[in-house]
Amino acid sequence: MSDERKPFVINGRDELNEWAGKDLGTSEWVTVNQEDINTFAELTGDDQWIHVDLEKAKAGPYGTTIQYGFLTLSKSTGFLWEICVVEGFSVILNYGLNKVRFPSPLKTGQRYRMHANLAEVNELKGGVETVYKLTYEVEGEAKPCCVADLVFRYYD
Repeated sequence: MSDERKPFVINGRDELNEWAGKDLGTSEWVTVNQEDINTFAELTGDDQWIHVDLEKAKAGPYGTTIQYGFLTLSKSTGFLWEICVVEGFSVILNYGLNKVRFPSPLKTGQRYRMHANLAEVNELKGGVETVYKLTYEVEGEAKPCCVADLVFRYYD
């Protein structure tokens, strides 16, 4: 038997509306590792030393390398689907972001997870638009490493 947590299901427009303004839950903890950071650097062409140069980063402001904010943010849909899945629509689109901030660094070796709140559900022609308020907490830290408003559109 697996210890893996299963996401709960929100089925259709009516259930989305029932969840509006409510906390959906929190993903599992993930540990920042240098291999993921290096892969992200290679894929994006961004090789700033604070992320990829271990020796130089040791003498830098954080004492180690830090994860890219955009790498943290890119985990949002996977973390969301770990918490819950929305069914009952023919098309689901990641429509974008309204606001993103990176209030504190996320150091290599630290653990983080994402908390999701379904802040808004708004009617659209043929569907609904949702705004998920995401907060990425870092284990043992007072400030989150990322906060973002993620917008999805669901069409009938």
